Amino acid sequence: MGKLLVVIGLVIAALGVLISLGAPIFRLPGDIVVRRGNFSFYFPLATSIVLSVLLTLLLAFLRR
Repeated sequence: MGKLLVVIGLVIAALGVLISLGAPIFRLPGDIVVRRGNFSFYFPLATSIVLSVLLTLLLAFLRR
């Protein structure tokens, strides 16, 4: 349980640093954005894939 909390804290801290440096964390090139008049639709396809791969690797690492 202690390892998990440390890893989660480090991930949150790393995301905070990247966002504060201006990195486009949640606006990747594969994300779908549709804007028409008063309507806008945002579907984070590439972001979802990247987060899924990262979480899979993290959980596989923590299981060992």
